[in-house]
Amino acid sequence: MRFSGIKIIPVFCILLIGYGCRHKKDSVKTVTKQKVEVKSGSAAFKEKMGVSNKEIKDNKLYSFINEWYGTPYKYGGCEKSGVDCSCFTINLFDKVYGKKMPRTAGEIYKECEKLSIDSVKEGDLIFFKINSNSITHVGVYLRDKKFVHASTTRGVLVNSLSETYYSKYFYSAGKLKHK
Repeated sequence: MRFSGIKIIPVFCILLIGYGCRHKKDSVKTVTKQKVEVKSGSAAFKEKMGVSNKEIKDNKLYSFINEWYGTPYKYGGCEKSGVDCSCFTINLFDKVYGKKMPRTAGEIYKECEKLSIDSVKEGDLIFFKINSNSITHVGVYLRDKKFVHASTTRGVLVNSLSETYYSKYFYSAGKLKHK
């Protein structure tokens, strides 16, 4: 096919290179927005986290999760209308901890002190290599092997490192060096 006088530059492809969560380049997925209540006596929160509300130590963290829970995934997205894993993590760290981070999961990984999974604590980061030799996904550790992240198929939600999929692709844990 010949394009006379037009030079096509794959700018869009260049912009996408390096974005985090690149294991799927999906557009916005349809996800039912569900809130995880952080209020006392919440069955939804207990069910998702397996803890009682009185065990919650960081209300700011869980309130943030509650606000974003169910937000659809959007590759390269950074808003409540659609967000990818790295931007969700960036927003969480900015609003909850007042910390700035780089834009991609791989760049965030480079800014971390590496941790063993046994020493990870609430607010630490967990990284995955999903069908890749490089970091493709990031989440925020909560407790009891549970973490919050922006899933390409279900949006922002809580999962467990014990789940087969996540245990298969888990790569490393880390603490932001300037956290």
